[in-house]
Amino acid sequence: MQAITVRDPDAGTAGMTLTDLPHPQAAQNDVIVQVHAAGFTPGELTWPGTWTDRAGRDRTPSVPGHELSGVVTELGYGTTGLTVGQRVYGLADWTRDGSLAQYTAVEARNLAPLPADVDHVTAAALPISGLTAWQALFDHGGLTTGQSVLIHGAAGGVGSIAVQLAREAGARVVGTGRAGSRATALDLGAEAFVDLESERLADAGQFDVVFDVIGGEVLDRSTDLVRPGGTLVTIAEPVRVHPGDGRAVFFVVEPDRARLAGLARRLREGRLKPLVGDVRPLAEAAAAFAPGRRSAGKTVIRVTAEG
Repeated sequence: MQAITVRDPDAGTAGMTLTDLPHPQAAQNDVIVQVHAAGFTPGELTWPGTWTDRAGRDRTPSVPGHELSGVVTELGYGTTGLTVGQRVYGLADWTRDGSLAQYTAVEARNLAPLPADVDHVTAAALPISGLTAWQALFDHGGLTTGQSVLIHGAAGGVGSIAVQLAREAGARVVGTGRAGSRATALDLGAEAFVDLESERLADAGQFDVVFDVIGGEVLDRSTDLVRPGGTLVTIAEPVRVHPGDGRAVFFVVEPDRARLAGLARRLREGRLKPLVGDVRPLAEAAAAFAPGRRSAGKTVIRVTAEG
């Protein structure tokens, strides 16, 4: 089979090459998925799990990518809950070969059934963004109906999903980002928008939940936006400046089959719409994720034709 591999941690996306690899083997509780579409996060090339296994041993050449949508072709010993021929989507393990490949081995518990009328490209744009947004808002932020939330990067991959989920939950939503993202954020359901380049973030008010995906100075300044008893949640980096009368949470997204299934239902019913940008073939993965490229939505790699 063909896959994108990386060998040098210092090479970045320039070190991503299309390679012939042996067909993966299904371990206990695994499934083999024929990947139809895949997602990739450029930052993962700095993650230790991209280069080493769980025991810290070198595992290069590695196949990057963690989001996928496809069809189950094999079941490992003891695997339950999925069947051969079933359409699925979800997350590949952080420390194993990933989704930029024609086939990949995935723990069954990291995948959820995908309805027949949801296309693979759309589904592949959702696992990390959807789970991250849900866990940030509700599992860590405790957001409920009638509360307020400020979402940084409201037109980005994670932020755009968070805006939609928060609005559906009956929260008041304010988004932030670059000036060009204002219309997108408002269309998705934000009540107001703050241009981080020209408007004062401090004037936005205070919120029950502040969700940060940017880090740095923006994260530091967000502390003052948390009302007493509220929560600052970030996926960017550990919090340096904590709210005086509130909580601060830094977390890494976790797989969740039940939540993936719920997100897929929202996709099917038209209640949730990932922002899909460029769609490229597997051979163009490196170019698609090269530094400095901008896409108005999540870049997705189409690995196999729809079926």
